[in-house]
Amino acid sequence: MRERLQSRHFWLAFGALAFIVVAAIVLRFVDLASYPGGLYPDEAAEGLDAFKLLHQPGYSPDFLVWYQGDGGREALFSYVVAVVFNFFGSSAVVLRATSAGFGIAGVLAIFWLGRRFGTWVGITGAAWAAGALWLVAINRTGMRNSIVPLFGVLALYALMHWATKPSRRTAVLAGAVTSLAAVYTYQPLKLLPLLVAVWILWLRHYDRARYDELRRGFVAFFAAFVVVAAPMIAVVIKFTNNYFGRIAVTSALGNDNPDASPLMHTIRTVLMFGLTGDPNGRQNVGGLPLLPLPLTVIAVFGLIRLWRMRRDASHALILLALPVFLLPPILATEGGSPHFLRSLGLAAPLGVTIGLGALEIVERVRGRWQRWAPKLAIAAIAAILAGVAVWSGVAYFTNPITARYDEFSYDTYALSQIAAQPGTAVVINGYSAMDVLFIDAERPPVIFTSGTVIENPQDYKLIVGINRTELATAVGPELAKRIVAVSWNPEGKPVVWEVVP
Repeated sequence: MRERLQSRHFWLAFGALAFIVVAAIVLRFVDLASYPGGLYPDEAAEGLDAFKLLHQPGYSPDFLVWYQGDGGREALFSYVVAVVFNFFGSSAVVLRATSAGFGIAGVLAIFWLGRRFGTWVGITGAAWAAGALWLVAINRTGMRNSIVPLFGVLALYALMHWATKPSRRTAVLAGAVTSLAAVYTYQPLKLLPLLVAVWILWLRHYDRARYDELRRGFVAFFAAFVVVAAPMIAVVIKFTNNYFGRIAVTSALGNDNPDASPLMHTIRTVLMFGLTGDPNGRQNVGGLPLLPLPLTVIAVFGLIRLWRMRRDASHALILLALPVFLLPPILATEGGSPHFLRSLGLAAPLGVTIGLGALEIVERVRGRWQRWAPKLAIAAIAAILAGVAVWSGVAYFTNPITARYDEFSYDTYALSQIAAQPGTAVVINGYSAMDVLFIDAERPPVIFTSGTVIENPQDYKLIVGINRTELATAVGPELAKRIVAVSWNPEGKPVVWEVVP
C-alpha cells in the first residue's frame, strides 16, 4: 500500500480525478441562482413535497414511496431534498443544488464503476460525465431525474460483484440494490430487471460455468428484489392507473406525436450519438447532440472492445446495458426526440464504454507505433475530453434568457415573487400553481383555479395572474378595467398582471 501511494501512477491518477471533480463542481454549481433561472413546475412539485415532509404534520407519500400528484412520482429524491432543506432552508437554489450534488456523486460513481476495467478507464469515463452538456443541464434542474446515473452505477456494480464473487450474500446484495435502483428512481432504470434477464441468458450461452455459479443465487436475488420492492408493489396494486399513467401517456401506444413518425423518432434518437439533439431546453442547450462526433468515435472503439470481451460477465453487462437503456427514449415517443431525460439510463454504461474506447485506441496505437505515438494518442483523447467540457460550459452559460424563459416558466416564477405579499390571491392553472405553492410555501396565497369567479375580490389586497383574460374573468368586468401589467418577458410582452381591489 505504501509503495502504491508513493508511485507516480497513483498521484497522476489522483490529480486527474481531483481536477475532474473540480470541473464537475464548477459546471454544476457556478451561478446556480441565475442559470437556468425561473422554476419549472415539475421542479416545484419536488420541492413542495420535500417542504411538506418537513413542515406538514402527518404528511407522507403513499406507502412512504409514491406521490400520486404531478403524474405520479417516486418519493426517494424528495426525502433527500427534505434533509437538505432542513439544513439550508427551502428555495429553488437549494432544490437545484441537491440535484447538482447528485450529479457530482454520479461522476464519482462512474469513475468507481469504470475502475473495475482499469484506473484510466474510470478516469476517462468520469472526465466525460463531468463535462457532458447533457448531464450538466439535467443536474442543474431540481428534478429526480438527476439521481439516475448514481443509482445506475450502484446496480451495475452490484451485479458485477455478484458475477465476480458468486454467493448467496452477493446475490442478496445485487437483488436489493437492483430493486432499489429500478423501483425507486426514475423510468429508464425500470428496465434493470430486463437487463438482468438478458444478461443471465447471455452468460448461459457464453460462460456456462459462470451461469451455473450464479444460478445457485437466483432465489436469493429474486427474494431480495421483491422484499425491497414490496412498498412499490403495494402502490402498483392499489394505484394501478396512477402508477402506469405516465408510462401510458409517453409510450407510442398512448400518444400521437405530430412531430415525427415512429421511424423518424427512432432515427433521430439513434443519431443523438454525434448528430441530433434534444429540442427541449430543460435537458439540453441549443439542440446539441448527446455525444459530439469525436466522443462518438471513441465510444465506437469501446463497443468494439466490449464485443471482443463479450464472454466476460462484466464486459457483457455493459455491452447489453447500452441497447436496453436505449429502449426508453425509443419507445416513449411523447415530446421531442431525441429525449435526453429518458436516455439517462445510458449514462453509467456509456461512461464505461467511452473509457474502454480510449483504452482500445491507445493500445492499438501502441501496437503499431512506438515511442511518442501512444502519448500523442493519450494527449489527443485528453484534449477532446477537456474541449468537450469547455464547450459544454460555454454553451450552457451563454444560453440567452430568451431560450430559457418559457422552458423554465420565468413568468410563473415572477408571479410567485409578487404573490408572496400578505393578503394576495392568485388566479392560475393547477399545474403552474406548483411554483406558487412551493416558492410561497411559508406565506401561501389563496389560489383560484383558472376559470373561477372570485365572489368577494375585496377580501384580498392584491389579485395576480399570468393570463389577463383569466384574471379579468375572476375579478369581474368592473375590476378588470384596473388590471395592469407588472412583469414582461425579454421581448417586452406582458406576462404577469395584477389588480388591487
